[in-house]
Amino acid sequence: MITITELQKIGVGTAGFGLFFILLGILLYFDSVLLAFGNLLFLAGLSLIIGLRKTCFFFFQWHKLKATSFFLGGVAMVLLRWPLLGMILEAYGFINLFKGFFPVAFGFLGNAFDIPYLSALFRRLQGGSSSMV
Repeated sequence: MITITELQKIGVGTAGFGLFFILLGILLYFDSVLLAFGNLLFLAGLSLIIGLRKTCFFFFQWHKLKATSFFLGGVAMVLLRWPLLGMILEAYGFINLFKGFFPVAFGFLGNAFDIPYLSALFRRLQGGSSSMV
């Protein structure tokens, strides 16, 4: 069983609030203050969850430098009050940073929830060979 420290619990809450503020900032027509606050909370929460050293190692691997530069450049653009361009850059960087994690997440969602068409869609996105019908 995995033990979760108090610092990691705080990190999960911080990252969750960060995602909430990002979603709220997008819903309120790309409000730059909410997006900037959400970005900072998300990055701080990620650092608290996995640790500062592992966070730096994840972002600054040689083969992920392009995606990291797009993601952190997007964060900088949001902080400089260019929210639409910043979120586009962030989305591109986020997809490229976490593209290895998406099949695992889709596989988990396909197996965890027994929703007829949705679980088949998640299994297909995972790369499994299941039909949609």
